[in-house]
Amino acid sequence: MLENVNGFDWDEGNSTKCWDRIPQEDIEYLFLHGEVNVAPDMKHSQDEERFIAWGVSSTGKYMFVAFTLRCRDTEVLIRPVSARYMRDKEVAKYGQKVS
Repeated sequence: MLENVNGFDWDEGNSTKCWDRIPQEDIEYLFLHGEVNVAPDMKHSQDEERFIAWGVSSTGKYMFVAFTLRCRDTEVLIRPVSARYMRDKEVAKYGQKVS
């Protein structure tokens, strides 16, 4: 699914919801260089298809990123919706799924 992605879609609408918790570089690292796991986010997919990604940041912290995919011209972009570091219980549950 992410193999056809060309970049990221950042603007005022999503950057403040993400960057106040996790730096932009860590979010992009997760998708570009990290071991990322992706699942549908059925709970928040009423208007558009959304996904949850989880994995490890460049600093070794476990994190969640909610995102959607946007098409612009011929490009497919990841549009992060929100991001946060995992709580200890989540690391115990999801961390073992990260290779």
